[in-house]
Amino acid sequence: MHTVPIIFGSLSRYVQGPGALRQLPQAVDDLGAKRPALVADSFVRELLCSAWPEAGQLAWIRFEGECTREAVDAIVGACRSGGHDLLIAAGGGKSIDAAKGAQIQSGLPIFVVPTVSSTDAPTSRVAVLYGDDHRISEVRSMRANPDLVLVDTELLARAPRRFLVSGIGDALSKRFEAEQCVGAGGVNFYGGRQGMLAKMISANCFEVLMNDADAALAAQAAGRPTPAFERLIEASILLSGLAFENAGLSVAHSLTRGLSAVPEILGSLHGEEVAFGLIVQLLLEREANAAMLAQLLPFYRRIGLPATLEELGVPRERISQRAEAIARISVETSPHIKHFGRPLTVGEVQAAILAASALP
Repeated sequence: MHTVPIIFGSLSRYVQGPGALRQLPQAVDDLGAKRPALVADSFVRELLCSAWPEAGQLAWIRFEGECTREAVDAIVGACRSGGHDLLIAAGGGKSIDAAKGAQIQSGLPIFVVPTVSSTDAPTSRVAVLYGDDHRISEVRSMRANPDLVLVDTELLARAPRRFLVSGIGDALSKRFEAEQCVGAGGVNFYGGRQGMLAKMISANCFEVLMNDADAALAAQAAGRPTPAFERLIEASILLSGLAFENAGLSVAHSLTRGLSAVPEILGSLHGEEVAFGLIVQLLLEREANAAMLAQLLPFYRRIGLPATLEELGVPRERISQRAEAIARISVETSPHIKHFGRPLTVGEVQAAILAASALP
C-alpha cells in the first residue's frame, strides 16, 4: 500500500499553431484583465510587434540579461507602480522565469508566449534564478502553473536552429529521468507519486523527438511549420514540461548545477547542458542503457547536441579539473541526484563525466 498519493498538475490552457498569437486579445478579455504588462527584452518585443502590431500597445516591462533576484524584484516593482493585473511573459527561458518569479511575489495571473523552444519552461510553475556569477542560486515555484501558454509556431519556425536543438536536448532526458525517479521512489514536483499518465507522457515525449527531429529541423530550415514541426514543438514544450513536473528529474538535470558553475560553459544553453547530462546518466546506468547510448550518440552528432565537455566549450586540458568541480557541486547541491537506482558519490559522477568526454 502506497502512503504517498498520486498527484498530477498542469497548466490551465495550452494553445499551439500558426498565428496563435492573434488569440491573445481574446484570452486577456476572457480573464477580465484591464492593465496587462508584457515582460520581454527589446528584441522579443519587436519580434512580437512584427507578427502582431497590437503588441506595441501593451505596457512594457523591459527585461534584459540574467534572471536574478534583483531582476525579479524590479519586475514586481514595475507591476505595482503601473497597477498591472496580468503578466505576459514572452521570449526564452530567462525572461519567462523572471516573470514567473514576479508572479510568485505578486500573485498576478500569468500568460506565457515563448518565441523559441529551447526549454520546457513555458508550461511549468518552476522559476530558476541565477546569481551574478551565472550559477544557479535557487529554484522557486508558483502556487499553480501558468494560466495560458500560447505557442505561435510561425514564430518558432523562424527562430535560430540552435534553440530548437536545445529544446530537443532538454526534452530527450525526461523518459530516462522519470524511470530513475520512479525506480528510486522519488516524488514529483508536486510532492506526489507518479501516476500512469506521467509515465506515458515521458515515454511518448521521447518517441516523438526521435521520430520527428530530422523532419522538424528541415521544416525550421525552410522557415515554415509542418506536421512534424508541430509534433516536435508540442513534445519539446508541453509533453516535456508535463513530464518533468509530474514524473520527476534525476542525474541529467542535476548536472546543470555543476555545469552552470564552469566559466567555459557560460555560453551554453540549458538544453545543451541537459543533453550532456543525459549521456552521463546513461553511463552511470551501465549496461542497463548501453544499447540506448549507442542509439543516441549518432542522433546527437546528426542534429548537433553536445556529448562531451569539449563540445560544451571546455578545453581538453581542463576537462579533468572541471569534471571534479561539476561532479562535486552537482552531488552536493542538487536534490534530484538522489533520484537514482543507487546512491551516487562524487567520484562515480566524475568518472562518468570523464567517460562521456572520452567518447569518440
